[in-house]
Amino acid sequence: MAKRQRTSDTDREKTYFEQQREALVSDIAMSLEHVLANINKLNRSLEDVIKMGNDFSSVEALWSQFENVMAKDDDDAKQGQSQGQEQSKEKSEGHERGDQ
Repeated sequence: MAKRQRTSDTDREKTYFEQQREALVSDIAMSLEHVLANINKLNRSLEDVIKMGNDFSSVEALWSQFENVMAKDDDDAKQGQSQGQEQSKEKSEGHERGDQ
C-alpha cells in the first residue's frame, strides 16, 4: 500500500521538466496574445490609412485632371513653337535662295 501512495504522490507532483514545460507554454501563450493584440493594432492603423487615402481620392482626381490639362497645354505650346521655328526656317531658306 505504501507503494501505491508513493506512485499517486509522484503522479501529483510534477517533475522539473513538466514544470518548465508549463512555464514555457504559458510564456508562449502570453507572447501569442501580445502578437495578436499588436496585429489588431496594425490592422486598425492600416484601415485608417486606407480610409484617409480614400478620402483624398477626389482631390487626387482633380489634381490629376489639372496636370493632364497643363501637360496638354505645354505640348500644344511646344508643338506651336516647333511649327513656328520650321516656318521661320523655311522663310529664311527661301530668302537665301532668292538672294543667290
